[in-house]
Amino acid sequence: MIPDMELLDIRKPTKKEQLAARESYETLVSSIELLRTELPEIEIEETEEKIRIPISALKLLAKILKEISHGNPVSIVPVATEITTQAAADLLGCSRPHIVQLLEEGKMPYTKVGKHRRIKYEDLISFKKEMKERQKKKIQELMKLDEESGLYDT
Repeated sequence: MIPDMELLDIRKPTKKEQLAARESYETLVSSIELLRTELPEIEIEETEEKIRIPISALKLLAKILKEISHGNPVSIVPVATEITTQAAADLLGCSRPHIVQLLEEGKMPYTKVGKHRRIKYEDLISFKKEMKERQKKKIQELMKLDEESGLYDT
């Protein structure tokens, strides 16, 4: 059994891990395309153990391998997880007081556990996507204004 603490050790993959992930990703993606069942059986060569894995888990593994191959650290968080305001701030790249302000302004739903605020991970991710979309629209508006005023050539 893998201790929970090892699962929380988020770090940048080594070059060797990136290369192995890239090779495994390509093989896994081509294998998934050939599967005919929702619960394929795979074998772990070193132990000769055979296990059934839902195809959805294999597709998730492919996404993980792709990120690792690009050198990105990966963490898996269950969607229903509630996180602290500090963890939310870390994920959004802002300060904890800014998160509290957003919560108090009603821009993101939250619950209170005693005096502590908790945010559903899925709500935070939805907020982040909406925020990125708003940023993208603002950038496009600025580019359009620059083009119209002759400051920006396309």
